[in-house]
Amino acid sequence: MIKIPKSIYHTIIEHARREAPLECCGILGGRDGTVEKAFDLSNTEKSPTRYSMSPQQQVRVFDEMDRESLDMVAIYHSHTHTIPFPSETDVKLAFYPEVASVIISLEEETPVVKAFRIKEDAIYPEEIEVIP
Repeated sequence: MIKIPKSIYHTIIEHARREAPLECCGILGGRDGTVEKAFDLSNTEKSPTRYSMSPQQQVRVFDEMDRESLDMVAIYHSHTHTIPFPSETDVKLAFYPEVASVIISLEEETPVVKAFRIKEDAIYPEEIEVIP
């Protein structure tokens, strides 16, 4: 289970809305499965169907997480016109199987946020709890 504070949950949804119609992407850092900080990164693909994180921004985020003793809890991105389920591309590019993949779908008027663990053998749903 991933626990996301309500303020961060709304922050990542707003990031997705702000970047639409392009996909957004970012990293969620925290401890013991509880998110403490969201890092929004640039989608270098600048695409409505794919994302790629800036390597320079990733290094800065990893350095900041190290300084603050945070773990990478999840990688998030948006699906602007499809359901919140990993695409074939998402599965191929899942380089961190131990980290959750959070997908924000903007397909409907009210965004839907889901999380998954993408492993070699299957895609496993991960529960999200929005906390105060």
